[in-house]
Amino acid sequence: MTAKTKRTYNLSSDAVAHVRDLAARGDLATSQDGVVELAIDHLYREIRDRDDAAMWSRAAQDQAFRTEMRTIESQVGGPDDWPSE
Repeated sequence: MTAKTKRTYNLSSDAVAHVRDLAARGDLATSQDGVVELAIDHLYREIRDRDDAAMWSRAAQDQAFRTEMRTIESQVGGPDDWPSE
């Protein structure tokens, strides 16, 4: 089990009301803390995924990276060449 740390944040009254409403639904999280953790996890993953997409986009424009990927592809082959399990 992950250790919990008590923190205090100053939130707008609207944010507090939204957390309470979401926790009261009962289908998202079992507590207000759970709602906040879920929201933070969702935002963290969204930002990470956006950063990853930007990195792959830059890589697609990098000629050295594209050359290296073509070399690897020629050595590994495609999915049709992979052994089945």
